[in-house]
Order: sequence, then structure tokens, then C-alpha cells
Amino acid sequence: IEEAKLAGEKIKSFPIDISYISSLKRARQTIDEIKRVLGRDFPTFENKALDERDYGIYTGQNKWEIKEKIGEEQFQKLRRGWNTGIPKGETLEDVFNRVVPYYKTQIVPNLKEGKNVLIIAHGNSLRALVKYLDNISDEDVERLEIATGEVIVYQINEEGKVASKEIRHSTTI
Repeated sequence: IEEAKLAGEKIKSFPIDISYISSLKRARQTIDEIKRVLGRDFPTFENKALDERDYGIYTGQNKWEIKEKIGEEQFQKLRRGWNTGIPKGETLEDVFNRVVPYYKTQIVPNLKEGKNVLIIAHGNSLRALVKYLDNISDEDVERLEIATGEVIVYQINEEGKVASKEIRHSTTI
């Protein structure tokens, strides 16, 4: 909640026209808190394409216990690897393959119309989107860190390409 409040403070200067969020409860809680901070409402569309990576057999388990069981190296591959498979789960590549088409078909048209769009998602779904926007290699995306509550502001040009990028850390206002 506190990180959502700080993120809201970071975007107060932007007139948000529309938002897209994942279908997970914490994304709904975040958008509600941001709207409270901003003191305004705007259309919000929820879609599973923006959901966090499906960790399959590890879903719901304590990540530190998993790390202890499988070791540091495998744990890092599991959490950050581009195409590291998880039984009954997704790779980061799978997440990329659902996030990017959604971005292109649902979000880019709004950006091309000049609308300010807010996207609220999760570590891996955002890493997948940033990989696409910043043209990050499969290897380099494994080292990409996006802090919880961090705000990344992109300016998108008429062709739908990144014109500029600014990172606003939510730990300072």
C-alpha cells in the first residue's frame, strides 16, 4: 500500500487517461490506491495477459525454502531465466509471448492517440514488456531488476516506438 502511495505521488503530474492492470488482486489494490492519491478516476481495463508468471509447481510456496531445496544457481535460473521451464508453469519467454501482443493490440493504439496510459503489472510481466520496449537481449533480461513500486515513464512516438525513458524510484518523492 505504501509503495502504491509513493508511486501515485511520482505520477501526480501526469493526467492519466486510461489504465491497464493484471487480473491479480494486488494490481487492483495498487490501482485503487493510486487513484486515491491522484484524487481522480479513469477507465481501467483488467486482463490476464498482464498477470505475473505462472510458477507452476512452485506457486504458493515460500521462495526462500525453494531456494534452499534447489540451490542458488537453479533458483536464479528459475526466477530470472528467459527460457527456464517450470513444470506446469511458464518461462519468461511465455510471459513475453502473452504480454507483448496484448501491449501491441490494446495499449499501443491509445498511445498513438496521445493518451497517457498507466500499466500496473508484476515483476516478470513488466520485465517482459521492458525487454520488448528497450530491445533487451534474452541474456540481459535475466539481469533486469524492476523494484516493487518503481515507476518507469516512457514517451512513445507516433510509430509506437520508445522516444524516451525515465525511471522514477518510489523510495523518494
